[in-house]
Amino acid sequence: MADRRALLVTQARDSIAKGSRSFALASRLFAPETRERAWLLYSWCRACDDIADGQDHGGALSRVDNPQERLTYLQNMTERALAGEETGEPAFDALALVVAECRIPHAWPRDLIQGFALDAAEFSPRSEADLLKYCYHVAGVVGLMMACIMGVAADDEETLSRANDLGLAFQLANIARDMSEDADAGRCYIPSQWLADQGILPGEHMKPQHRPGMAKIAQRMADMAAGYEASARIGARRLPFRSRWAVLAAAGIYGDIAREVARRGPAAWDSRVVTSKSAKLGWVARALWQSL
Repeated sequence: MADRRALLVTQARDSIAKGSRSFALASRLFAPETRERAWLLYSWCRACDDIADGQDHGGALSRVDNPQERLTYLQNMTERALAGEETGEPAFDALALVVAECRIPHAWPRDLIQGFALDAAEFSPRSEADLLKYCYHVAGVVGLMMACIMGVAADDEETLSRANDLGLAFQLANIARDMSEDADAGRCYIPSQWLADQGILPGEHMKPQHRPGMAKIAQRMADMAAGYEASARIGARRLPFRSRWAVLAAAGIYGDIAREVARRGPAAWDSRVVTSKSAKLGWVARALWQSL
């Protein structure tokens, strides 16, 4: 059993190193046991994303021709993992392990799978509430599971609410940054009501003449992300020191994505917004000071 766990942890570590340099860096700040469990959860989330979107550890989205088949596979494999079965797929076995070790409520992984169901159904939000519902299912619930990994009780509603807010902040930053890439893949996560406010028709939002209006929408999304980031920072005070350090570093690194998209204005999608290594290390240092 110990050898099996060690192998799953190694595979999960390799997955996060390949799939997200930002999360890989922040995860190093956790205490060893928490770090390993964060890797295990990440590997399952990453695998689900890749299977649903036809990716390999992230990268460019592609249009898949069998979204419902992919969704059914994710649902079945996740249920097997939650039942404690050995699936033969490292990412799903990693989920089974971390759920058992941390007593993660089974409703939370199922909520994440529901996010993939929304994408399979070609979901596009009409309202801000619709947008936040989607963000919960694809990111906020990951914040809940991560909080559980960091020792937060499943009935600590106040701290869990702040953890959810961090996930919302991350996803709003992603959406603001990836509007052009999402459009190329036939997706739009911008509320149609927001587009209407700018006189933009759905499906035409990335046309050059709409860049000024889209910059206003991106600013609105970045402002929302900043509010949720601030809320999450309050919740981080309740975490153990090393977990607090990791969360605050990740919040700063991802927060910079939304801030940079807003700063660029109409040019936000001329090239992909990234956070430099030096900026990430700067946030690691600032987060250490903020955690004391």
